[in-house]
Amino acid sequence: MNIFEELTQILSRQLRVDVEKIDKSADIMEDLGADSLDVVEILMTVEEQFGLAIPEEEFPNLRTVSDLCDYIENNT
Repeated sequence: MNIFEELTQILSRQLRVDVEKIDKSADIMEDLGADSLDVVEILMTVEEQFGLAIPEEEFPNLRTVSDLCDYIENNT
């Protein structure tokens, strides 16, 4: 499974969104309906799943699924 597929599974499970509705351009808050607490929980799950630490100052830069995929790819 690639990073995008794993991330899609995490987002689908935590936000209760159909996998088919998640694409790389989707804004996690605006398009997928996450609130700020959801985003923190998603990032914690991503950290655990991919074995990385995401500094808080990076959170505002991780708005879309693509942003998060790129961050994971560049930091694992």
